[in-house]
Amino acid sequence: VRASSSAPRRRMAGREAGHVEGIELHSRVERDRWCVTRNDLAAFRRLVQKGVRNEEIKRTALDDFGPHDRIIGPSLYTVNEQLVKPVTKAAGGMSWALMLHPTGLKCDLFVTHAWQEGVYELIDKVLYSWPQGAKHAYICVLANPQNLDIGGLISEPSESPFARSLAAAHWMVVVPN
Repeated sequence: VRASSSAPRRRMAGREAGHVEGIELHSRVERDRWCVTRNDLAAFRRLVQKGVRNEEIKRTALDDFGPHDRIIGPSLYTVNEQLVKPVTKAAGGMSWALMLHPTGLKCDLFVTHAWQEGVYELIDKVLYSWPQGAKHAYICVLANPQNLDIGGLISEPSESPFARSLAAAHWMVVVPN
């Protein structure tokens, strides 16, 4: 599968030394295929809980989440910095979604949310609201390559992963916080 616009990818490639695998993967897989499954999302929640329990995901000055809380959880900012970025960097710099599914999964559900929201709350709301028949969700924190130049990915808004996935999706879930 080949992406239709290569200019943002060239800009991205020039700025991301050490992430050749992630850059190559995101250049090859269409932007509306950077998705996760319902099971992936449930497994991600368990992984975050384990990280909090083992103190691998820690409270910060900006996110004083309760380590025993199982309802709200740490913010997506915290989870991104302390889990998503380190794990995907070690795997080659690709997104969480393409780390799990290197050939991609066609988007049929677009999820929009706030990054200040607690990750448990977000995941629980998405799982509860998951439309019957939906298979693969675009959720930016997991879909976009957090260690690469996301600014380069959105420099042409109509070709951004957000726009491409939203256009491909049959359903959209808006998660309030």
